[in-house]
Parts: sequence; C-alpha cells; structure tokens
Amino acid sequence: MPVWLNGAFELGLIYSLMALGVYITFRILDFPDLTVDASFTTGAAVAAVLITDGVSPWVACLAAFGAGAIAGAITGILHTKGKINGLLSGILMMIALYSINMRILGGKPNIGLMGADIVTVFSSMKVLLLMPFVVIAIKVLLDLFFRTDLGLSLRATGDNERMIRSFGTNTDNTKILGIALSNGLVALSGSLIAQQSGFADISMGVGMIVIGLASVIIGEAIFGAKSVFRATLAVVLGSIVYRIIIGLAYQSDFLEASDLKLITAVIVIVALVFPSMQKSWKQKNLARKRTAQILGGNGQKGGGR
Repeated sequence: MPVWLNGAFELGLIYSLMALGVYITFRILDFPDLTVDASFTTGAAVAAVLITDGVSPWVACLAAFGAGAIAGAITGILHTKGKINGLLSGILMMIALYSINMRILGGKPNIGLMGADIVTVFSSMKVLLLMPFVVIAIKVLLDLFFRTDLGLSLRATGDNERMIRSFGTNTDNTKILGIALSNGLVALSGSLIAQQSGFADISMGVGMIVIGLASVIIGEAIFGAKSVFRATLAVVLGSIVYRIIIGLAYQSDFLEASDLKLITAVIVIVALVFPSMQKSWKQKNLARKRTAQILGGNGQKGGGR
C-alpha cells in the first residue's frame, strides 16, 4: 500500500469520530454548530497536557471527551435556555474556547508529544490496527443509543420538534444532550489526532466543521442513509473517502499543502450540487418519457380512427 494511501486510511478513521459528531448536529438535530472548530482543539489540548503530565493516554482521551461534551452542553444551553440563535451560540462558544484552549495549553500556541518518555495510545499499537476497533465500537454504541427511547426522542426532536414536544418530551434537554454528545466525539477525535501527529496546536481545529460536513455529505451521496445504521456507516466511510480524495489531490504537482481548505470547499460544493443535479436530470428524463408515451398513445388513437 502506498504511504499516502496508508496515511489517508489512518486519518480517515480518526477523523470519522469527528464526522460522526457533526452528523449528530447537522443531520439528526438540524443544528448548525460551529463549536466544532474549537472543541476539536479543546480535546487535543486537554489530552496533550494530561499525557505530558504522565496521565494514562486512555484517561486523557476520556477527559478530552468530557471537556468537549461540556463545551457542547454550554452551546446547547445558550441556544435553548438563553434563547440565542443556534448559529450565534456556536460562534460565541467557539470564540470563548479559543481563550480557554490557550489557558489549557499554558499560554503556549502548541505542546509537543514527541518525547521518549511520552506514552500515547499509538505507542504500543499502530493506528491501522487500533482505530478500526475504536471506530466500530463507537459506531455500534451510537446505533444502540439511537434505538433507545432517549435516542428516538433525540432523532424526533430534529425531525419535528413541535410534535415530539406535544408528547411531553423536553426538547431543550434532548438538544443539549445531542450537542454535548456531538462535541464530545469531536474532542475525542482531536485528542487522537494530537497523539497521532505528535502535537496539539491552538489552530488545529480551524475548518473542522467543513471537513466534517464533507465526510457526511460524501458518505451519504455514495453509500446512502436510509437507516441510522447505514447512515453512521456512510459517515465513517465518507471520512475515509474524503481523505483518499485529498491524498490523490496532493499527488499532483499543481496543488500545495496550503490548498487544503480550497480543495475541501470544492469537494463539499460538488457533493451538495451533484445530487440535486442528478435528481433534476432524472425528473427531466421521466417527463420526456411520459410526454413520449402520451404522444405515442394519441398517435395510435388517431391512426385507429
């Protein structure tokens, strides 16, 4: 396997956790959460600080998940209890987290995890050997959660908030839970990326929401999303496909590393536009066939007379 393809699979698996988090807010809750760009860094920063202090890397990952969940819960509270617009709530939390992340990093823009005495989750096992088990476990847990009464309430809140509220469900709480779970997964992904890359940087979360959306949209466009099981699987595979596309783009001499955001934006635009264009083409072809059938039927009737 080429080195770049191996790296694409590794990053795709780690970022798939972040994509699953984006899927929860973007698709299930229909909530535009920009907290993702900062909570990703929060997870990386928390894990890096704890690991350099000698804490178990697995405990550091759990702490990163908790920190991200708290950030997401605050975003949800601002939106539901504070009655602040959802998009603005995410922006406000993203801005606040920048300063918080700098505090966590000790006022430094980055922390390295490359020392000989530093132990990460990938120290004893390679990414491609460990991450499939981690991703599958989290995917299965999410699938099981979405089949529970609470998970069904969460899904129903995104589908029809008024209806589920009429059944006595507190939609504010389900929104807060969903946004917290989403950002917890995003922060967990950030903690694993920090351990895989060997550092945590204050700006490493910039553009994560777009990358997450790209993974979700690509996965749904290629693999479909008729059920929760299939949708979460599509998100994971979409993350890997996205990384392979990025890897292929980098193989050309025309593109540079600084073009990553541009490539991502183009991929998202194509993934969003293509399905609607495909649907339009199908409708036009169907209309032409119906017109031809009508004209053909009229011709036969005329001939019979």
